[in-house]
Amino acid sequence: MAMGFDSPQSGDGSDEVNELGNGDADRWRSCGAVFSEESRGGGGSRIVSAVLSPAVQLLLRSQVSQVKELSVEISGSDRQILGGTVPKVAIAAKGAVYQGLHLTDISLVGTGIRINLGQVIKGKPLRLLEPIPVVGVARLNETDLNTSLSAPLLANALSDFLLPLLAVDVGDIQQGLNLQNPQVKIEAGKLILKAGILLNNGQKIAFLLRTGLGLASCHELLFEQPEVEISQGLSSGNLDSFKLDLGSEVELEELILNPGELICRGGIRVLP
Repeated sequence: MAMGFDSPQSGDGSDEVNELGNGDADRWRSCGAVFSEESRGGGGSRIVSAVLSPAVQLLLRSQVSQVKELSVEISGSDRQILGGTVPKVAIAAKGAVYQGLHLTDISLVGTGIRINLGQVIKGKPLRLLEPIPVVGVARLNETDLNTSLSAPLLANALSDFLLPLLAVDVGDIQQGLNLQNPQVKIEAGKLILKAGILLNNGQKIAFLLRTGLGLASCHELLFEQPEVEISQGLSSGNLDSFKLDLGSEVELEELILNPGELICRGGIRVLP
């Protein structure tokens, strides 16, 4: 399923973010008790329990290569759902793997969802008819983040991010970085990235980036006082703090780095 994102509008479910959690690790751990394989239909709707919940479960499982625990809670009356609108869907998952990205815990709430109910009842796959605002919280522990670094989606993004930091000093790098065994360590408010870089001439150098990480705005990451070290005497020193624009379609509210884990809270809009 192709997915795209637009910025959530104010009032599009921000209350649900606070309901899901305030970004602290202890609350995330306490949420584990609510995760289960069971789908629960809200509002006493027979359509939810008989048709919609299985269809949503099937759609979600088709999008991930692995998931340890998955819970779907759908709120809405038969009248609303027969009209093609689902007022609210809450999804919680543990151990989900999406396009090689390992998500330790994720909890999402979508509201005002328009679906092709008539086709679902006839056995067709569930489809979105309109964009929907989604708010939620995601947590990645250090182990899952490091496992995700080998996924093409994250590996390519990491290469594109690091290349401008090295291009002036490492003349043997012409196109993408050939990173060897990248490893991230998460500290309170900081990230430390270590990796080997294989040059075109076959030489391997060691690279280290140590940086503070926070939010400059709802769609910009702020790398604070980054320090770069490269072996073989090629480069070593501090860089100016800089921002990374994630695009106007992203609206982050909170980014927390605790020792060994990263927690992100915010909203997106999912396109059909």
